[in-house]
Amino acid sequence: QTMILKKSDTSPAETARQLVLRQRAELLRALCCGGSSEGLESVLDLLLSWGMLFWEDYQNVRVLPEAQRAGLSFGNCQTADIENTRDDTKELHGTAIQTLQTDRPGLVRRLRDRIEGALEVLLHTGSFTPSDCDEVHLPLYTPSQQARRLLDQVRSKGEPAAKDHPSPSIQEAPPKECLSYQKKLRSTVSAQSHFLSTYGGTSSLSLEDIYTEVQLELAQGGSEAQPQTGALGLEDVVGLVGTLNQEADTVLVSGEAGSGKSTLLQRLHLLWARGAALHDFFLLFPFSCRRLSSEQRELSLRELLFLHCCWPDGDQDRIFQFILDHPHLILFTFDGLDELMQSFSDSEQRHCCPTQCAPVPTLLFNLLQGSLMKGVRKVVTSRPEAVGPTLKRYLRKELLLKGFSPGGIDCFVRKHHRDPTVATRVLESLRSNTALLGLCHIPVFCWIVSKCYKELLGCGEGEASPQTITDVYLMILQHFFQRRASQRNTMGIGWVQEHQDTALHLGQLAMEGLGASCYVFTGTELQKCAVTEEDICMGFLIRSKDLSSSTNCKHYEFLHITMQCFFAALYIVLNNNLDRSTIPKLFQLQDRQPQPGFHRMCLGHCLIQQEGALKEANTAAETPNLQITATFVSGLLSQRHRSLLLLSCPGPTLDRKSKQVVTCLSKGMQKHFKSIPRPVEGEKKSMHAMPGFVWLIKCIHEMQDSRIARDTMAKLEVEHLKLTYCNIGPVECTALAYVLQHLRNPVGLQLDYNYVGDVGVEQLLPCLHVCHSVYLRHNNISDEGIRKLIEKGIQCERFQKIALFNNKLTDACTECFAHLLKMKQNFLSLRLGNNNITAAGAGQLAEGLRFNRSLQFLGLWGNKIGDKGAEAIANALKDSQTLVWLR
Repeated sequence: QTMILKKSDTSPAETARQLVLRQRAELLRALCCGGSSEGLESVLDLLLSWGMLFWEDYQNVRVLPEAQRAGLSFGNCQTADIENTRDDTKELHGTAIQTLQTDRPGLVRRLRDRIEGALEVLLHTGSFTPSDCDEVHLPLYTPSQQARRLLDQVRSKGEPAAKDHPSPSIQEAPPKECLSYQKKLRSTVSAQSHFLSTYGGTSSLSLEDIYTEVQLELAQGGSEAQPQTGALGLEDVVGLVGTLNQEADTVLVSGEAGSGKSTLLQRLHLLWARGAALHDFFLLFPFSCRRLSSEQRELSLRELLFLHCCWPDGDQDRIFQFILDHPHLILFTFDGLDELMQSFSDSEQRHCCPTQCAPVPTLLFNLLQGSLMKGVRKVVTSRPEAVGPTLKRYLRKELLLKGFSPGGIDCFVRKHHRDPTVATRVLESLRSNTALLGLCHIPVFCWIVSKCYKELLGCGEGEASPQTITDVYLMILQHFFQRRASQRNTMGIGWVQEHQDTALHLGQLAMEGLGASCYVFTGTELQKCAVTEEDICMGFLIRSKDLSSSTNCKHYEFLHITMQCFFAALYIVLNNNLDRSTIPKLFQLQDRQPQPGFHRMCLGHCLIQQEGALKEANTAAETPNLQITATFVSGLLSQRHRSLLLLSCPGPTLDRKSKQVVTCLSKGMQKHFKSIPRPVEGEKKSMHAMPGFVWLIKCIHEMQDSRIARDTMAKLEVEHLKLTYCNIGPVECTALAYVLQHLRNPVGLQLDYNYVGDVGVEQLLPCLHVCHSVYLRHNNISDEGIRKLIEKGIQCERFQKIALFNNKLTDACTECFAHLLKMKQNFLSLRLGNNNITAAGAGQLAEGLRFNRSLQFLGLWGNKIGDKGAEAIANALKDSQTLVWLR
């Protein structure tokens, strides 16, 4: 490669084949220096795995005299060669033989030191005979050549033998100590993963019984040439799909709080422990970043593995040496990187020695970026904000967790309720409340609703059904209090006042924890906040499985991080002695770059603290958690909850705090509006949402005050509102529709590259009347979601444009679009590129196009309409006087 790059005077017209042939003598000297052909054979392995060298050519090169070896036939240099081998490639695609070819360099590297174990496996399965083994064992072969000969022999025996070829996890017989340790580790991981541990108090729910698939997407996806791929599964987390950096080992699974990251990881652990998945990994080490964050000692890698995961009973030295010698057989998982009290930078200390002690954050950073234990696969879960550019450079790939699909919500509720009658009633209640259905897209909300189904079903005409996130958390608050109060028959209308002391005790603990980025609490910390045994028995605090089992002291944590944020918000609202600056400072966090100690300064006024109680912390997780807290504060101070809180907090105090929130929201939105640049002459005025804009919208929605929404939107004057790549899901769609419906002038709403889905589309309908155009490219929308959108859009006079590139549309939706084109003679643009529309769908669209006299833009590229569909469209457009753009 270096040699070719040096030829800067090479003509652009000169092919790679010509260049190689012209330099073949020089290439041979470089590749075969030292009297060894290893360099050449390694290059041949790579060319074969890349598909640049055909198998027949590879065989010829290996047997030709050295003087003739330079005449290589590169498969990508001659069109005829490509055409002649396409059929062969199709036949090999996805087969075990193809895997042997594409993975050849790695297989040679892994096999060369473990030939005996591989041959033993092949003999045992009957794929090899003793004579086959003798041929591989010829003394004239080097270890690498023996590995190549073994792979060639497997290939020659056909697909059955290739399927039996030894996988990386069994390429050698591990020492018996390692086998015993694997058995113990599987048993430990299985016990830890058997019950659903994501939400506290769910120990009675078997993960096997309750686990429901969530939506996984690749983080990249901005290219219009990239077709919509099928749904990703658990096996794709560590699989090849979506790999961007082959040299990196770390896979990131990111998602918002409550989206199911920990449960997904727990499911992977359980499948590995049962031998049902991850067969390529001999050992799996699960880590909790929450626990690692509490580790004050300096540890070596060996201590980190054995202390925090599973202690070996056998020869520790031999087991650890096996781990060091076989990094490709090892999988590490780190759950909750956002809960680690450490932000990483390039100035981080480099640490390469597995036996040398270092602070745990240093070990973790060097593991993730590859300085330590290169080759070990690592899977990390985190909220998106916690992973900065420093770590993202070292990612193999990133997957986004999008919560439940509509089918997932149905599946989870039915699994949660074994009584099908109850499950049906809960689902009917959800479907009648689109706002609540949108919330249940997030697994933690779906769990709360399922757990509090009696309260949900008990909402009669006099009681409002939950509409906001705050409503849902108040419902579970009532559920837990009711469960304890029922034993004493003291539950009444003033249930918040009755349990005010508990709310304040737990609220103070939650606030101090957020101020210190602390999510696990000792008995001493509980005692300092006056948390009693009765408060603990309410169920909001649970024993920490990560820490309590490894120390003599009890440690506690809130049953979910969002519950800690909710109690912190309760403390802010119910504490009559709260410093007046707390709420303004809470809402100002979005405008500041986090600095060490800033959150301590922000929250310190309202905390009863001893010196040093709050740790100096600078982590990207702090701001999102405090934003969640501010969202809950907005909801609790809404007028709809005023009567509930009046018995616990004086009216004037509630009014003052509510006005503070309204002022903060108004100032925050004004700041966004002032940042809108003046439009270039001839272009429309656009606003691209800055960080925090969607959060402010959600806070306004939580207050459920149309006057606030109307006053806020009165100041927004743009023709396009761009919210691309803003993590907009159904919950955000509900808030957007609530606020945007109060716009004075029509706007183009651009929501490309989010995860709106069918549920989110339904949430957007209330604001469709103020949208002259809607852009929903790459949003996982199906025919059902579009059907509802078109039904509403036909009734909206201003609605004139829609873009739906790269979704999941089929012929089932084209009749709706045809009806739209017939009914709306002011409709201007229809873009349906890169979907799954066939000739039949094109024919239906053509029926609508014949009657339309306004359409200017039509995009159908990337579908499957074929000649017949194209002809139907052409006939429908031949008399068009308006069309100016066709793709």
